[in-house]
Amino acid sequence: MNYRFVTDFEQFLRKYSAKVSRKTCGNNGTMKHLERFKKMLNLSIRLEWLVKNPFDNFQFRFEKNERQYLSKRELQLVETTEFTNSSLQKVKDVFIFSCYTGLSYIDLKELTIHQIIKGIDGSNWIYTKREKTDETVKVPLLSQAQNIMDRYGDSIKDEFLFPVFSNQKVNKYLKEIMLQLKIRKNITFHSARHTFATTVTLSNGVPIETVSKLLGHTKLSTTQIYARVLEGKLSEDMLLLKEKLSLCESEDTNLVALDGSNE
Repeated sequence: MNYRFVTDFEQFLRKYSAKVSRKTCGNNGTMKHLERFKKMLNLSIRLEWLVKNPFDNFQFRFEKNERQYLSKRELQLVETTEFTNSSLQKVKDVFIFSCYTGLSYIDLKELTIHQIIKGIDGSNWIYTKREKTDETVKVPLLSQAQNIMDRYGDSIKDEFLFPVFSNQKVNKYLKEIMLQLKIRKNITFHSARHTFATTVTLSNGVPIETVSKLLGHTKLSTTQIYARVLEGKLSEDMLLLKEKLSLCESEDTNLVALDGSNE
């Protein structure tokens, strides 16, 4: 096990994996596989099977991808559209629920009636643990999410709140929904989490520390991946700056006038 083995494995993931699965592995997917492999080799060092990790001289190169999310207008469009196809309607409802709660696909799929409890403010909260990190998540239910939950209250089976299709089917139906609504974005179910972080919370002035807690992140740096400076927010902030600068200029002019009159 040496550095050459690591680089050969990288090339296999990038090129030759297509011969096996008929699908090439992208750059970030390759890097993720290599990160997991590195963790296993670190374990082998702790077990004294290896003296040195072959990854010591390997440089991980992740590409920054633009994470898709719905704007305020697009979110309202999806939210207010009713579909005659029951499958599309169900997928739309659970997607919108996630847009207003920030829950991931697996956490929403496994959400039960017992995880909805009265919070400190007397309204319904979601108390759950993230499947991915086992981190506790407490999310107050916004009215949009509460309305969707109420709609499915009579059809709760096996204590699960929503009827959720497989992740593959959900993403297929979401693609059809976006096509019908002429939203030209590559929206997947995970985009709901980004929409919650960006459009629903951060753009409405919710501090990033609060958003981090709502999303169940263990590190603030993870939340910063979701954070975007939206054009609307940028415009508002610059408008406030202009007003402050104008006020300062006005005060400076008044001071100059007063000094002149004293002379």
